[in-house]
Amino acid sequence: MSLIIPDNYDPVLTVRETQEAIKFIRDLFQKEFGNQMNLERVSAPLFVTKDSGLNDNLNGVERPVSFDLLSMPEEAVEVVQSLAKWKRLALKRYGYKAGEGIYTNMNAIRRDETPDNLHSLYVDQWDWERVIRREDRTRETLEDTVSRIFTIIKHMQHEVWYKYPNAVYRLPGEIKFITSQELLDRYPDKTSKEREDLICRQYGAVFIEQIGAPLSNGKPHDLRAPDYDDWSLNGDILFWFEPLQCALELSSMGIRVDEQSLASQLAASHCEDRESLFYHRSLLNGELPCTIGGGIGQSRLCMLLLGRAHVGEVQASIWPEEMRTRCEEHRIHLL
Repeated sequence: MSLIIPDNYDPVLTVRETQEAIKFIRDLFQKEFGNQMNLERVSAPLFVTKDSGLNDNLNGVERPVSFDLLSMPEEAVEVVQSLAKWKRLALKRYGYKAGEGIYTNMNAIRRDETPDNLHSLYVDQWDWERVIRREDRTRETLEDTVSRIFTIIKHMQHEVWYKYPNAVYRLPGEIKFITSQELLDRYPDKTSKEREDLICRQYGAVFIEQIGAPLSNGKPHDLRAPDYDDWSLNGDILFWFEPLQCALELSSMGIRVDEQSLASQLAASHCEDRESLFYHRSLLNGELPCTIGGGIGQSRLCMLLLGRAHVGEVQASIWPEEMRTRCEEHRIHLL
């Protein structure tokens, strides 16, 4: 069992007060996020058919939760692992134009996850997607969008401070941009996780760009599915999180693949067989809009803004009994 117990941990708020704070943060953030990013709230599926190609393969090794249907026995159905592809198809179907977009609640089950302070079997995040012009598939567009998201998160810190002044976790004033190759060049003898911790400790908030393709050491900074983000135009938003003395990833996002980058990334990943799936055929035929999008962890945001030591303090899930017992002994109250 992997568990970090901070010294002299004090959650400040009671469990009931924490539940109130969770609702306050979630309600306010999604309203501000939608307004500032020009996104409309939409409904989204909990599961999709396997042969649609709409499910997210994440790092390519996680097993989706699958089941059959009494009413449609010929269909294999999977609980979504993210909505990266579904959102892009929805933007096409619903008629959104450049500069317009959507956000939705995404709930998933990560059956292969190892629970710890930051990871749960249950995932809850805001999935969002916005249409962009083809000429705006640039690093400038990506970094401008990241800066806007950071500003919204920073504003949330002030709102939480007004309501819970003794409980809020203070965030840095700006975000640092660095590519995964530049990060490797800076810390060549460290693992990718160690590099993230070091750069986040130094700057407080960092956007690590260009994740998925092999670096100069022959390894990618982290694995990424080949069929949603363009590996040259994506990245992760991370914060230095003092209670756990580590980097906390809040969002993975990017400009999505176009026809050329999809074909090349499928080939690089030896996944050319996906080209026959409905979603991939539509994209390769130029039938889908250019988009930018990502996910923002709902529980992770609450955890960050309230300075909580365990994601289970702001999210109801299943945890090993030994973990529950140890947490309770140290005032870490898992929901």
